Amino acid sequence: MPRTFVWHPGKGPKSTPANKVKDGEMVRIKQVRSGIGHEARMRATLAAMGLRHHQAVIERPMSPGLRGQIKHVRHLLEVTPAKAATAAPKKEKKEKKANA
Repeated sequence: MPRTFVWHPGKGPKSTPANKVKDGEMVRIKQVRSGIGHEARMRATLAAMGLRHHQAVIERPMSPGLRGQIKHVRHLLEVTPAKAATAAPKKEKKEKKANA
């Protein structure tokens, strides 16, 4: 049976926002489309990135390898720079004073 869907290199999104994140900076990656119906290589790339299901979100430092993975499945993802302010600082637990 012939393949009915072929992913052509030039058939991705018309344009993607420029990625201005430098290597070493944290990025927030959200999966906005499912890997179902796409090639096994694309599903494997999503799994290797740590995106296990639709709407999953990960934060990773940008690297050349991650940049290539993002490019491979760019039509399924939304990439934004991670904000340092969004990470909530851990609250220290107050010690209970025992009444003597």
